[in-house]
Amino acid sequence: MEPFSKLEGIAAPLPMVNVDTDKIIPAHWLKTIERSGLGVGLFESLRYREDGSEAPDFILNREPWRRARILITGENFGCGSSREHAPWALLDYGIRCVIAPSFADIFFNNCFKNGILPIVLPRETVDALMAEAETAPDPVFTVDLEGQVILRPGGNAPVHFEVDPFKRHCLLEGLDDVGLTLQKVGKIDSYEEKSRREKPWLFRLAA
Repeated sequence: MEPFSKLEGIAAPLPMVNVDTDKIIPAHWLKTIERSGLGVGLFESLRYREDGSEAPDFILNREPWRRARILITGENFGCGSSREHAPWALLDYGIRCVIAPSFADIFFNNCFKNGILPIVLPRETVDALMAEAETAPDPVFTVDLEGQVILRPGGNAPVHFEVDPFKRHCLLEGLDDVGLTLQKVGKIDSYEEKSRREKPWLFRLAA
């Protein structure tokens, strides 16, 4: 997993509440277990017309927001089914940070496991950032995970955010569940060697 330390990029405003995972990535994309190639399906029902052409009014089809790396949205983002393809699609599109007043629990945790930083802020703060992302001539924000601060365009006052210390550590170090396990590979190897000596019949049966 790619470490997350400081992210500088365009922020796209998405003033919608209860955006579920089917809206983020429709069910017909779930046939794959590959993490790449899903970005084109992100917000498919919103981004495309029935004939497959882009919907010109959708924020991610407009400049400069089609190059967004940060998404600012409404309450309960990521609700619905627990599909991990939702954060995969965001990541494949290029979005590594989502800012909202609240998230669905499973989606929230899946974000951290896939290198995406979900930031929870009070609704009035999110509304202010969303308005700024929509109206600023150059809506580039900087999300500093180490300092836990969001730097805004135009020199406006930075916004502080809180992150669980363990989840913050994992993002900074680029550690997913596999990475965390591999940190203990020495202890795992020692345990297996000890087991082979003390209970060799278990390994004969396994063979």
